[in-house]
Amino acid sequence: MHHGLPRQAPGSDASTRRLLSLCGPLPERPRVLDLGCGPGRSALLLAAEAGAGGAEVTAVDLHAPFLEELRAAAAARGLGDRVRTALADMGSLTGEDFEDGCFDLVWAEGSAYILGFDAALARWKRLLAPGGTLVLTECQWTVPGPSAGARAFWDPHYVLRTTAGNLAAAQAAGYRVLGVHHLPDADWAEYYGPLAERVRTLSGAESPAMAAALAATREELDVRARHGHEYGYTGYVLRPVTAGDGGAWPARPETAADAAAVREVNLAAFGTPLEADLVDALRTDDSWLPGLSYVAEAPDGSVAAHALLTRCEVDGVPALALAPVATDPAVQRSGAGSSVVRALLAAARERGESLVLVLGHPEYYPRFGFVPASHFGIRAPFEVPDEAMMALVLDDSVPVPAGTVGYPAPFGV
Repeated sequence: MHHGLPRQAPGSDASTRRLLSLCGPLPERPRVLDLGCGPGRSALLLAAEAGAGGAEVTAVDLHAPFLEELRAAAAARGLGDRVRTALADMGSLTGEDFEDGCFDLVWAEGSAYILGFDAALARWKRLLAPGGTLVLTECQWTVPGPSAGARAFWDPHYVLRTTAGNLAAAQAAGYRVLGVHHLPDADWAEYYGPLAERVRTLSGAESPAMAAALAATREELDVRARHGHEYGYTGYVLRPVTAGDGGAWPARPETAADAAAVREVNLAAFGTPLEADLVDALRTDDSWLPGLSYVAEAPDGSVAAHALLTRCEVDGVPALALAPVATDPAVQRSGAGSSVVRALLAAARERGESLVLVLGHPEYYPRFGFVPASHFGIRAPFEVPDEAMMALVLDDSVPVPAGTVGYPAPFGV
């Protein structure tokens, strides 16, 4: 039924390019492993566009006809020397072609669910070269309380989580998050459009197996039509944590002895006293939460970075505001800032907090799992770009409030 279709899961060339852009700089000719490649739409794009002049792609699938399609398409595009296929089980890759550290980029669009998200994170990490990147897409809930109808379909097949749940799993598995991309509805149309047309041409009389496959696919299409707003695919761009990703910058709660150093870091990072004065004012405000002001230490024990969470509200419901986040300019882009933010968010999660809000750079905070707050109906009390007001759900079991953010008085808004 799926033979000859362009895709075997939701996706698009635009989303593949977006995920590739989130990987950051790659080697001039990166070694790419495309797992569960299907007919190879992503493999072909990566072979042509990844790195400075295209990649060397090893494409793995268990369905030989898909690999035949890919080889023919690669040859037709002049990419035959860049795409190598392997008929293999992506869950148990062995042999000299799949030794530890062989690949700069491991790619899996729409295939990680076959193993399960957690198993994929664990089994594929060893394949990455130092500094390598894992990109995978995963189906997940996009609403805090999925309906009974949506759960009746998904729960027996595959346990979906939310963005927060998958980010927590990735971080627990030893990855840092380089980026998150929520696939648009158009990516589902690229998959389901041709599939629905194929279903209309088949009767099921070919065999009992075909009849069963058609019934299951029709149910899947129907559920998407009725409940598609409740779930979707999200791409995660991940890199194994190394010493340069924060291990060299141990983070801890601040002590009273750190107050002066915290002020100096904020002064240095922002170049004005506004943020430093804000921290001092928050220390004496009812919104201050002991244990949620964190610092990252430099090798000499000095304060290299600072991050603060204080109590805010969303239409009267308690939440946390992440602000400010400051890194000594001398060590910016070294991992110190990321280290202190991750440690602070982990501390908030352990305390039972459920929601964090931040107004910040939309290219920086998504690495921690933040998404536009407008996804939840949350808005700032003043005009800001939609992508700059972000939210992170720490506890999926708690309903996410909608409404306007109320900041503590020291923020002056």
